[in-house]
Amino acid sequence: MHSNFRRLLRQSLCAAALLACGLTATAQPTTLNLYSARHYSTDEALYANFTKATGIRIQRVDADDAGILARLQTEGASSPADVVLLVDAARLWRAQVDGLFLPVKSTVLETAIAPHLRAKPESNGASAWFGFSTRARVVVYDKAKIKPEDVDTYEELAEPKNKGRLCTRSGSHPYNLSLFGSMVEHIGPEKTEAWLRGLVTNMARAPKGGDTDQIKAVASGECAVALTNSYYLARLLRSNKPEDKAVVDKIGIVFPNQASWGTHVNIAGGAVARHSKNTAAAVRFLEYLASPEAQQYFANGNNEWPAAQGVVFDNPALKAMTGGAAFKSEVLSTSVVGMNQVKVQQMLDRVGFR
Repeated sequence: MHSNFRRLLRQSLCAAALLACGLTATAQPTTLNLYSARHYSTDEALYANFTKATGIRIQRVDADDAGILARLQTEGASSPADVVLLVDAARLWRAQVDGLFLPVKSTVLETAIAPHLRAKPESNGASAWFGFSTRARVVVYDKAKIKPEDVDTYEELAEPKNKGRLCTRSGSHPYNLSLFGSMVEHIGPEKTEAWLRGLVTNMARAPKGGDTDQIKAVASGECAVALTNSYYLARLLRSNKPEDKAVVDKIGIVFPNQASWGTHVNIAGGAVARHSKNTAAAVRFLEYLASPEAQQYFANGNNEWPAAQGVVFDNPALKAMTGGAAFKSEVLSTSVVGMNQVKVQQMLDRVGFR
């Protein structure tokens, strides 16, 4: 598949290069406006390589997911945005529902990105967005207090045996909403609400902080088990700081539900902005992000798993988390998970998960 993918991508980038250099009857603009929620220094190489291959420069506007969506809503048809990059499936779905994306058809993207990691196609086969990297929602635990078999499923986190042990960030954070939305698909809404109530009962303290704070809370003894996105953990695993090494030494890692539906994964993805003035170049930028070369930056730069099929990467932290073996991840439509966020938020309000 790689050779076929590279051929398709090469054809697409060559066409983009001709357009960027004004060698066609209708010259393309040489600047692509990118609204990005990705704030990772290693992504700079992604943009530089695309510009080198095509002559199309990238002009970035940085904000978080919510800020970008609010800006697109405010700007409306006058928005200069061509490409939008977001870091959560629920937010991608929300933007799609709000009509902020321009659905596109691309053989390159459809070849590279599995159906469950892109928006459900519309009647004409076009998809509103595509995932380019994934991160797993894993469990970390205090090795001195917890047996891994007591926390090796998401369901067990709500069981009485883990009362007073759990730390989490806000239930309304997109990372948790995504996990909770997937639980609705796996066990149904009634059982999911009961499960959320059990999580609240089992908390060692009120939700606060980010994922790295949850990991450090386990290492410090403030709690015994926590949820985190895998790339936060990978950063600590790759760190040379003594304090980070001390944290890593105290915790264990579990990829939940390996014996059932698999570990929940969230995505970072991109789309063409609804009112893009440079749609051909925008599509080619998304196609470039799905290339094996660009996917390496996601894996080795920000410790995310590539979303493109068949990409081989070498990240020691990601391999250390899984013992070098592949883990079983759930296969759910990210669009469906996003659709569940409204009912999940209502559940959180009812059970008092702040």
